[in-house]
Amino acid sequence: MNAGILAQLVKDRAAKRTVVLATRLTDGIEKLLYPTEKHEKNWLIKASHEVMVSDRAAIVTGPDGDWFLNPFNPPLRLIVVGAVHIAQPLTRMAALAGYDVTVIDPRTSFASENRFPDIDLRHDWPDEAMAALAPDTRTAIVTLTHDPKLDDPALQAALKSAAFYIGSLGSKKTHAARVARLKEAGFEDIDIARIHGPVGLSIGAKSPAEIAISIMAEITGSLRQ
Repeated sequence: MNAGILAQLVKDRAAKRTVVLATRLTDGIEKLLYPTEKHEKNWLIKASHEVMVSDRAAIVTGPDGDWFLNPFNPPLRLIVVGAVHIAQPLTRMAALAGYDVTVIDPRTSFASENRFPDIDLRHDWPDEAMAALAPDTRTAIVTLTHDPKLDDPALQAALKSAAFYIGSLGSKKTHAARVARLKEAGFEDIDIARIHGPVGLSIGAKSPAEIAISIMAEITGSLRQ
């Protein structure tokens, strides 16, 4: 690999920037592609975007030959607001699925290392923590507290972000009240529709672990579909 390309790839990885390494198979020419760039007239960047979304390397054919595209996506992230019982199995499942997991809860008795070992814990207010975390297209956000004082600031920050998944725990009645508050805060129906509420697939889940399974399944479906 060209030393300059390798050095830039290392920088992109450190900055958690999505990049695709493209290698032309006929002559070994290499270049770094950034799928977030506009690609209306560049077939290779468009192809790199498709590879980035699938998170799998692929060989693509274009007017100048065959290219091997190898995506280097930043880690998937899960931000959980509310260090409640459901959060404990959910964070473990997400970590096993390859997510970098962060739990936000200003209540230190809930968000403790004893309850969440090896998890990034943030005790700031949710909107402040979300601003520092800067959710992107590789981020899923789930609110679990049932407390509007905690959930609502997090949801407002989430809706202003590019997060690929936003979910919020609560009954249909709770979610309807949540929607009403978000509308009062100035959010449009099209924005609010991004929220999966009640969170998780409808599989009849009852226990915290079962609910966590339903949430991770829905997150996975949103990521891969």
